[in-house]
Amino acid sequence: MSPQATPAGPPARVCILRLSALGDCANVVPAIRTLQAARPDIRISWIVNRAEAALVADLPGVECLIYDKRGGRTAIGALRRQLAGRRFDALLNMHASWRANRISLLVKADRRIGFDARRARDGQRLFVNERIPAIESRHVVDGFLAFAACLGATTPVFDWRVPVAASDREKAAALLGDDARDVLFISPCSSHTMRNWQAERYAAAADYAARRHDLRCVLVGGPSEVEKNMGQAIEQAMQAPVLNLIGATNLKQLLALFEFGRILLTPDSGPAHMANATDIATISLHAATDPRRSGAYRSRALCVDYFAEAAAAYRNATPDTVKWGARIEDDDQVMALIPVEAVTERIDQAVAQGPRE
Repeated sequence: MSPQATPAGPPARVCILRLSALGDCANVVPAIRTLQAARPDIRISWIVNRAEAALVADLPGVECLIYDKRGGRTAIGALRRQLAGRRFDALLNMHASWRANRISLLVKADRRIGFDARRARDGQRLFVNERIPAIESRHVVDGFLAFAACLGATTPVFDWRVPVAASDREKAAALLGDDARDVLFISPCSSHTMRNWQAERYAAAADYAARRHDLRCVLVGGPSEVEKNMGQAIEQAMQAPVLNLIGATNLKQLLALFEFGRILLTPDSGPAHMANATDIATISLHAATDPRRSGAYRSRALCVDYFAEAAAAYRNATPDTVKWGARIEDDDQVMALIPVEAVTERIDQAVAQGPRE
């Protein structure tokens, strides 16, 4: 299927389909900023899951069409009513899944653009009439930007910022209190639990940061039992004082907290990608996933990369020979391949490079 000729600039009415996950939705924002810079009067509608909409629904110049992934046929019906009688110049199907394929049929659009052959899956090619060109970069951000380029927006805008209310910043400041030390935030959990590092290793890295660099350790995350249990385990294993804010914030307040931080330590997770909107240095931990694809984009030099070791141990392969987009989430020992020393080296590096300009 050969791409159609690209117009001089983006069309007027564009629909983006990317339902989830949190980190992926955060990484769609630069593509939106790129389209808006190329055509300031562009009208963008974004079909997004309800949970992720809490982060992106108030983006300027973007209409979010909320879909509830837990809502079954009722949610499909509600989305169908939102789209009734509407037609777009282009659909950017940035979500390669059977669910997204089904939803894409509700969108009337002249151009229906999907992923290139390497990135596409679940039969997405059958639901589009164009595909982004194959690009050398593996990273999801560059893949999303390729959609904007297909519409003529070829100058990327690397801007992840979303609106944060003054009240959310005030809440973040109140939670942190008056301690003026630089903050090491630890967001220890991913929604994929096999990507989580061990609690005692987080504790060891945090104790090192406190002892060597006088960093204050603050734990952050959502309200799930997995996250709360992880936070308690880290607290119990630490020698230095720690402030546990797991479950204490919504997404915007978490983002506001990152604005006060020096370093974020986290696995491949939504917060790792949300943090691109701030100047915090992000150390993301990768053994289960390939940082070339999903590392924190603005802090890629700080990724801790043990994906090659995991590919060798669990797939008898290399990062270049495992299946595209592979996740090595076989057991809870995958992330144990990452030693504490690899993380403390990155902490030293992040401190040495100073605050991001």
